[in-house]
Amino acid sequence: MITVDSSTIELSTTQHDVLSTLTSLFDGAPVKSRTLADVLDRSPGTVRMQMGTLRSLGFVKGIPGPRGGYKPTPKTFELLDLDYSDTVADVPLYREGERVEGITVTEFDLINIHHPDRREAEVGFHGLLGDLACGDTITIGPTPASGLVVDGVVDGIDRSEELLYIRVEDIDVRDEA
Repeated sequence: MITVDSSTIELSTTQHDVLSTLTSLFDGAPVKSRTLADVLDRSPGTVRMQMGTLRSLGFVKGIPGPRGGYKPTPKTFELLDLDYSDTVADVPLYREGERVEGITVTEFDLINIHHPDRREAEVGFHGLLGDLACGDTITIGPTPASGLVVDGVVDGIDRSEELLYIRVEDIDVRDEA
């Protein structure tokens, strides 16, 4: 039995092994169930079944599509007593031009990208937001691989799910050189 967020969750040995393997293979890109199955010497069906349960418990996020797979959530790293920041590149968040220390952006999903007047994004983060509030102007990035930088305004905050909802004002690629 494992205590997470002041509640007791009972994970099977297989589920624990799946999470341990997922975090060891995770390099920022989704890990395919076939890859997990090969490493664990289990069937892909068994892995997918376990992932459904682990996703409902908030330990993994399923990424659809041909490049999809599974990503561990910060909750998984906490459960396994691992440092999340060792597994992902640092993507900074700035408020009003000042870096918000202790925050790393973990994912960025554009919503309504085709809507000309209302581009929105859902931003996953890890860390403590401090006094960040709705209405604050923020900048996310640059991302390490592409130099992507997003400017926007915070429309909503879900601290328990570690999500920011922002109105995207500008998307740019900046050369760090």
